[in-house]
Amino acid sequence: MSVPPPADPPAAAADPAGTATRIAAGYATDQPAVLLGTVVVDGVVDPSAQVQVPLSMLTRHGLVAGATGTGKTKTLQLLAEQLSAAGVPVLMPDVKGDLTGLSAPGRPDARTQARAADTGDRDWTPTGVPVEYLSLAGQGTGVPVRATLDSFGPILLSKVLDLNETQESTLGLIFHWADSRNLPLLDVQDLRAVITHLTSDEGKADLQDLGGVSRSTAGVILRAVTNLAAQGGDTFFGEPQLDVADLLRTTPDGRGIVTLLEVAELRTNPALFSTFLMWLLAELFEALPEVGDVERPKLVFLFDEAHLLFADASKAFRQAVEQTVKLIRSKGVGVFFSSQLPTDIPGPVLSQLGARVQHALRAFTPDDQKALAATVRTYPTTRDYDLSTALTGLGIGEAVVTVLSERGAPTPVAWTRVRAPRSLMGPADPAGVTAAVAASPLQSRYGTAVDRESAYEMLAARLAPQAPPPVAGPAPTDELPPVILPPITPPPARRPSRPDPRDSGGERPPSRTRHADREDAGPASGLGDLLNPAVGSFLRSLGSAMGGSLGRSVFGTRRRRR
Repeated sequence: MSVPPPADPPAAAADPAGTATRIAAGYATDQPAVLLGTVVVDGVVDPSAQVQVPLSMLTRHGLVAGATGTGKTKTLQLLAEQLSAAGVPVLMPDVKGDLTGLSAPGRPDARTQARAADTGDRDWTPTGVPVEYLSLAGQGTGVPVRATLDSFGPILLSKVLDLNETQESTLGLIFHWADSRNLPLLDVQDLRAVITHLTSDEGKADLQDLGGVSRSTAGVILRAVTNLAAQGGDTFFGEPQLDVADLLRTTPDGRGIVTLLEVAELRTNPALFSTFLMWLLAELFEALPEVGDVERPKLVFLFDEAHLLFADASKAFRQAVEQTVKLIRSKGVGVFFSSQLPTDIPGPVLSQLGARVQHALRAFTPDDQKALAATVRTYPTTRDYDLSTALTGLGIGEAVVTVLSERGAPTPVAWTRVRAPRSLMGPADPAGVTAAVAASPLQSRYGTAVDRESAYEMLAARLAPQAPPPVAGPAPTDELPPVILPPITPPPARRPSRPDPRDSGGERPPSRTRHADREDAGPASGLGDLLNPAVGSFLRSLGSAMGGSLGRSVFGTRRRRR
């Protein structure tokens, strides 16, 4: 009986040093790059075998995943530091409150020095980066930022309100009705006023014009809006609205500013902050020009706890996220999602992510083992590692990495020991954060809410009782008749208006451009003029897919005029 020849040993077992050098050669580049760490083979790290990703490839997006406590947040911190040093602005949420340390130099210790030696970071020096602290208005200590309901649009708002698809479609038609009546929806009170009107006796005809929208469905939406107001939505939605250009700033010495969005206070309403981040991405898509391939991104978006974005999301929302991620690359924006499992990200979105930094996975349950098997199948084929074993055997601060090279091809799979951040790995001094917020140039722009006339005031004035005309008197005579005065009616209740920011030297918030493109079109006609069953069905579809208005983007957000 012939004996089959022995199988070739894995390359890693045959020559660990040669394998590390060969893997690192796949990451070599002459372009500016973010250094992630060094190659590990058979438990031995090679400080000269660098794993890096070219800056120009960061607009191909990426994923940082791994179980709790495996080092995902530190990897995001490392990315933010190096991007800032390269002149690239960064936006990232601070979910746990431990990223404020980015602004402070790190603390060298034995572990940090050992990690620096392992990863070839010979000139490791404690260094902070320029940080801007923002928070959703009323939900933190950072500079308060807001968005108008009108700019948010019905699809994103439906995610916040946890509406089903039928209710989402109805909300889109309500937005459309407000558009057609020139009723600005700036804050929660405006939307409540519109829905209250549509479900009242005075608004019965308008409700029928909306293609047979039921009062019960509108009532459900009204209750959800009321709950949102009680959870802080009444302070977040409004003006002045955040200008996304303020996320693209650099310091005078050329470093990119890292914008931290404080969201630790929003753990009870995670849909609000995750959807707000998607609104920012949609606003960037609308505001930025097409630039194609760039040497370095205009902005990189590090989206921590990304699973909150897709949890219970509607089909329309998921499709909108997929399309935005696919197209925003041409605007020079890179997006990195971070979550515990790759399967937290929908497949069509995951397929758009060119860089993979996978920290350790756990395989304690059948579902964990299924997720592990699915993760292994998403990596390029490799003879250097048994990925099922590697992904469960990674140490803290280690990851299995593959990115796109400068040629756009996947790099070899690399077990990577990740570099140590140079900034403080923990929260910064709260007093220093408070002082930075007070000194921020954005404080004067966004610190004070502005309340101008909008749907609430307009509907209140429109529905207020009108004074009767004076009664005609008898024919003139030499005797002066008594003066008949009309009855005095109290003015409609109005919210106290706040001063126009121009009166204090500030910049006026951008005015709404809802109907700027149809100044000569005259007043919009009611939907009832066109109504029949076919048109009603069409409008319901329009409300779901486009937010009920041809002037809205894929998310139903307000389109900007170029």
